[in-house]
Amino acid sequence: MSSVKKNLVENYYTMLGLLRSASQDEIRQAYLRAAKRLHPDTNTKPGETEMFLDVQSVYQVLSDPMRRASYDLSLPKEEDVLSVIEQRILISRQELSSQKEKQLVYMLLDLSLAESYKQISSSAPLNICMVLDCSTSMKNEKLDMVKATAIQLIRKLKPKDIFSVVTFNDRAEVIIPATRQANTLKMENRLQLLQTSGGTEMLSGLKAGLEEVRRYQSPTCINHIILLTDGRTYGDESDCYALAKDAAQSGIGISGLGIGNSWNDAFLDELARLTGGHSILVSQPSDLEPILTEKFTNLSNTFAEKVTFEFSLGEGVEIGYAFRIQPETNPLLQANPLPLGPILINSTLSILIEFIIHPQENDIRNVTLLDGRLDISASALENPLPPKPIRITLPVKENTTPDPPPAPLVQALSRLTLYRMQERARSEVAAGNYENAALHLQKLATHLLAQGERGLAKTVLFEIENIEKEKAFTEVGEKQIKYGTRALVLFKEKKL
Repeated sequence: MSSVKKNLVENYYTMLGLLRSASQDEIRQAYLRAAKRLHPDTNTKPGETEMFLDVQSVYQVLSDPMRRASYDLSLPKEEDVLSVIEQRILISRQELSSQKEKQLVYMLLDLSLAESYKQISSSAPLNICMVLDCSTSMKNEKLDMVKATAIQLIRKLKPKDIFSVVTFNDRAEVIIPATRQANTLKMENRLQLLQTSGGTEMLSGLKAGLEEVRRYQSPTCINHIILLTDGRTYGDESDCYALAKDAAQSGIGISGLGIGNSWNDAFLDELARLTGGHSILVSQPSDLEPILTEKFTNLSNTFAEKVTFEFSLGEGVEIGYAFRIQPETNPLLQANPLPLGPILINSTLSILIEFIIHPQENDIRNVTLLDGRLDISASALENPLPPKPIRITLPVKENTTPDPPPAPLVQALSRLTLYRMQERARSEVAAGNYENAALHLQKLATHLLAQGERGLAKTVLFEIENIEKEKAFTEVGEKQIKYGTRALVLFKEKKL
């Protein structure tokens, strides 16, 4: 075992996923969660009985104030402990004005795997279920491309990976049950026999997919559902959201791929966001292979599959917007705790958050933007990572000095501006403010042309004409602009 991993294993707080400042109640709750997960009656995996006994020993020490105090004295200073996850926080301003007016502050949060850990980290096994729409609208080229791509992915599976396939139309069917080291030829033949028929009932497909993932679900695997569809589900959206929340609680992610132009992008976005996953447009069937291959590559290179941010905001502070810049661009839920998404072995998880600071009623010297903690679940580690605390407080001054924001934050805001423009345009159309929508789109087209995105700019200009004539976006144009500007948010930056 490396010295890095040994350091983690021997830290009692780390074993329970706690800060050293944890209260006795937090220690008790963390112990109960670990004991439930590792108890021999429900978990027979090799080595985890020993971990269950270790957790019991740890709790006996930390639950006793005198033994805990003695143990704490044996620990190195927290800043001396090697951090597995490196963290960088950039703020758009270093002080607030005392003037009675609303103010905006932007925070860029970067999380990445420490260089020393990249050298010894290996990706966790996959536990993936593909949930495929086989309704009538998927016939011919769409289904043929889905089959071919799925077969290519099967051939790339590693021996420890678990793979399953569920199809759905008016009902769901498990085509390939969850299994590892299976007969790939048999799996390929099952896929080749797929036919289209019936309507689109996503809930049944998602239920069956969730059951397959749960058959072999493990904290040492990347547990994920990939939904492919070209249509809309009707009447069961709220049940699908409830299923996604249940999946998220279990540590199972959901990503959605919408093929063509007739699927419900708002629904697929929400379904993915609830689990920290992401949704993406597949404009043409021929685009499916590179998009799905990239998705599998990201899953295979995941170090921490679930990062959540639990926080409290200061008085008069609210979050206006939250967006994942990378590795997979996506607007985030306005929720607490906030699911942030995965940390890949060789990629930074970058989150941009907009804070709105309302005028303070009393004269104060400091404003706390937030006080919270990052909880990081990493399948590649034997024990939980300790939470990472985040507290941001800004001084309030009568005369502020407007220092320029850090360059990486400016770059992120600049990229996100294009996506925000199309969001405002869509909101204006929904509200019947067509002239304002056209103005937002005209600005968007100008920026796109300046960046050399001529094809997307042309689509925007066409939509301006359509809004003026038809008072609506075209279905194809709206999706192309939304997902096209979202893709432009992704940027590659120098290593931390």
